[in-house]
Amino acid sequence: MPILNEIYIGDMNRISKRETILKMQKRVMCVVGTRPEAIKMAPVVLALHKQEWAATHVVATAQHREMLDQTLSAFEIVPDCDLNLMKPNQTLSELNARALTAIDNEIVHAQPDFLLAQGDTTTVLAAATAAFYRRIPFGHVEAGLRTFDLDNPFPEEFNRVVTSRIARLHFAPTDSAKRNLLSEGVDEGRIFVTGNTVIDALLHQSAKTAPPLNTDPRGRKLILVTVHRRENFGQPIGDICKAVETIVDANPDVEILWPVHPNPNVTEIVRGRLGGKERVQLVDPLGYVAFVEAMNAAHLILTDSGGVQEEAPALSKPVLVLRQATERPEAVEAGVARVIGTDTRAIVAETDQLLHDPTHYQTMARGGSPYGDGKASARIVEAVRNLLIDDASVDDRPGSNG
Repeated sequence: MPILNEIYIGDMNRISKRETILKMQKRVMCVVGTRPEAIKMAPVVLALHKQEWAATHVVATAQHREMLDQTLSAFEIVPDCDLNLMKPNQTLSELNARALTAIDNEIVHAQPDFLLAQGDTTTVLAAATAAFYRRIPFGHVEAGLRTFDLDNPFPEEFNRVVTSRIARLHFAPTDSAKRNLLSEGVDEGRIFVTGNTVIDALLHQSAKTAPPLNTDPRGRKLILVTVHRRENFGQPIGDICKAVETIVDANPDVEILWPVHPNPNVTEIVRGRLGGKERVQLVDPLGYVAFVEAMNAAHLILTDSGGVQEEAPALSKPVLVLRQATERPEAVEAGVARVIGTDTRAIVAETDQLLHDPTHYQTMARGGSPYGDGKASARIVEAVRNLLIDDASVDDRPGSNG
């Protein structure tokens, strides 16, 4: 009997300890809407899942439906709530209004102690605004990126500037991003230079494999192309397509792989212009692991994606940025990326130099990431813990700078 009593007391102590932990847990809501957000928030969600003090509540707005699902699945993350807000050709105002209302309703239901979101999409703006209205502290992952031009990129620059006015904690990926926030009057004590979580995600997935891509390059140089930004809709995408045609016609040893974004403003032009073109493979959006493999296989990358600008240098791949400006100057300053716009002649000229000038190519393909060491998510989780557990008495009103 004494032994049984000891076992019983031990079990009761463990149950009591578990109940105490559950009562002390803080609920952290993580909101994601697009594929890039899912990639960059996944390491944070996974890190939170490991914390006894945290009860994680993942909300998907599904601003990108299929691509969001693919990416969350790659990280084995199942949303606790799916708002399913995607509608064809909805306006920014409509999306913002629906997202704000839906996220607000979920806040009322889930009663989070803290809210986290990443980046500069409409989902992020709506999440930050809903948190502000409900007086819940908000943490902005990848804070402080700026072009200082509200029209480029549109509407992302506006979204992140407004989000910075709301955020309680700012997780800046680089020292440059921190300086941007300081110049806007953000309290230095609320800024944490963490590195970029995209590097965490890249390292997490690097050991995984995906089915072989049907590129059949036959020794050719593979050029990976991605385009999705709103400011490139219309004529800019047409000019990019014309550049791709010119590059393929002039270089028999080149193969193009273009995962086409499902937005009709993209797919109708791209497939209309390049569908059936020899050595141009237009494919549906790739899962994250397959896309990492595609980047690894590429000789160079043409993109307007912010995330790819961060991932490619870590994989030693030159990046030509199909935009007028970038809020990620670190890779440009390091010489591993170049902002070239969407002019057909500029794209052709810059690509030609990388294809035919080995010295120039090696300069841009030397590798190394200015965006972190793969430990950003751990730093973010620690900062949130310090606020919610160790420093709970601190004034945590959303947007307070003092």
